[in-house]
Parts: sequence; C-alpha cells; structure tokens
Amino acid sequence: MNVWKQDIAAARAAPDPAPHPWHRLVALGDSFTEGIGDPEPRSEGGLRGWADRVAEELSADQPDFAYANLAVRGLLVQQILDQQLAPALALKPDLVTLSAGGNDIVFRRSDPDRLAETIDDGVGQLARSGATVVLFAGPDWGATPVFSQIRGKVAIFNENLHAVAARHDAVMVDLWFLRELSSAGMWDPDRLHFSPLGHHTIAAAVLKALGVSHTLEPFEPKPPLPHSWKEARTEDLIWAREYLVPWVIRQLRHPPEAELTAKRPKPRPVFGVGTPPGPFIGGGHAA
Repeated sequence: MNVWKQDIAAARAAPDPAPHPWHRLVALGDSFTEGIGDPEPRSEGGLRGWADRVAEELSADQPDFAYANLAVRGLLVQQILDQQLAPALALKPDLVTLSAGGNDIVFRRSDPDRLAETIDDGVGQLARSGATVVLFAGPDWGATPVFSQIRGKVAIFNENLHAVAARHDAVMVDLWFLRELSSAGMWDPDRLHFSPLGHHTIAAAVLKALGVSHTLEPFEPKPPLPHSWKEARTEDLIWAREYLVPWVIRQLRHPPEAELTAKRPKPRPVFGVGTPPGPFIGGGHAA
C-alpha cells in the first residue's frame, strides 16, 4: 500500500483528521472536468464544476495550495493524453485527476477495451511521476433515452477503469454507484452534463475518496412532479431537438482545436494572488 493510501486510512480513522498531504492539483479531461453545466461568473471561464469545488476545499487549510485545470470540452481520450499529459507532468502536481472516455463511448461507439488500454498508458505515466492519481467510473445513463443503448459499453469501460486504477494504485471515484446521481436535479437540461447540484455531489464524492474532511453537505433534490407517458415522450422529443442533435452535429464537425483552450492552464492559488477566499468557498451556492 502506498504511503498516501495509509494516510487516507489514518485520516478516516482519526477523530480529528490530519491536514491532507497535497499542495498542487492538476485536473485533466473534457467537459465533465471543465465544469459544463455549472455556470459561475466568478469562476474562470464562467464555469465552476466539481474540480473547482474540490480545489476550494483542499485549499482551505493549505496556504500554498495551487490548482490548474487543463480540461477542454469535446476531446477524445487520445486527444486528452496528447494535449494535456505532458503539460500536466511539467507542472509537477502531487495530485492529478483524469476523466476521459465519455465522448469516445457516447459519440464514437469506441471499443471500451481499447480505450482502457490507451488510458492505462497515460495513468502509468502519471503514477510514475509520484502524484496521487484520481480516476472516474462513468455514471449510469440507463434511464436516459438513446444513451441507455450504450449502457453495456459504459459498464464494461468502468470495469476496465477499476482494473487500471488497481494496477497503478490510483484512487477511484465510482459515479455508477453514486445513486444520488439518478435524480433529474443532478443533471443539466441537456442530460449530458451535470447540474450545479450534480457537480457539488461529485466534488463531495472525490473528497470522500481522498479521505479529506470537507464542508460540502449533501443536498436532497426535490422529486420531480409526476408526468404522464405523453408528457415524458414530449420532453424527450424537445430534448433531442434542442440538445442531442446539435451536440452530435458539433461532434461530427470536429471544431479546430485552437478554438478551445483550458480555462486554468497554470497552477495558482484557488482564489487568486492576494485574494482571500470569497463567500462561496466550500460550495456556498451549489444549486
């Protein structure tokens, strides 16, 4: 067992957990990590997301804590590794999060075994740097029209990611078994990304997996009003017209990579140089 895993176990058992050991977080990935679905004008790029929320918590008792987010929406696994892996290693993080593969599975119907092989190589490089690596098993889209058809592939990919995490002693955040995410309130109206409440919930899951005490309280979303079959199908058609079709078209067009850049390419204090924590530290407004 790695030393940092022993620290996590000790922190969970101690009545007063010791400060966490990390000082520099770098987040890699696509729109999930960039924070799509969680708008916040006070955050860089106008998005907050689970990674920002995690960084806020980790910085609370770590004065020299710095955070960079290299995630860019729409990227595939190989693009993430090609564009973000080397810059991330150059920043010398001691904590790295990597989420990739959603766009490959959803929009390219990629082979989950080959995807895992590709990710395995990248995770190996990150682990050999000495950084703690955090991976994510994808959520269960079983109740979502259209995407329910790829549920089996997502499940296979998730199992492969568990194997990758075990091989490299990485921390796994399993969104498939985070059943709170089955609530409609956890999702953006596009049904592809998480809402502010969803990002808040995922941030708490990441911190729990790391064994870090935090101030994020679980929110209980209000249950949706009961819909008739006809109303539900009408909502599905509207969603497909306004979100699914435009999204697929954007994916097929392959926008030039130069159009999109990371919102936080350099590690810096979470609240900026010389700026004290703002009133929304620790998930002040998650919904």
